Amino acid sequence: MLWIIYFLIIINIIVFGLMGLDKRRAIKNKTRIKEQTFCILSMFGGFVGLILGMMVFKHKTNKLSFYLIVLVSFIVWIAILISIQYLINLF
Repeated sequence: MLWIIYFLIIINIIVFGLMGLDKRRAIKNKTRIKEQTFCILSMFGGFVGLILGMMVFKHKTNKLSFYLIVLVSFIVWIAILISIQYLINLF
């Protein structure tokens, strides 16, 4: 179970950093990171980093789709963690 926590910490740091990088690229009119990339990373557990990045960098805050993806990701991950905990306690 501890490896899941480490994984979530690492992926959220990565997503947060990518949000800052994408904001910088947006300001400088450079090649951007695809929204699909953020959605996939959120589904892999980067939902906290995505929300923090949106708030800190004031980036993609008008995108309802991002908020919905984060909400769904959060619900799925909570269900996964509860299921894992249940299975651990079962045995």
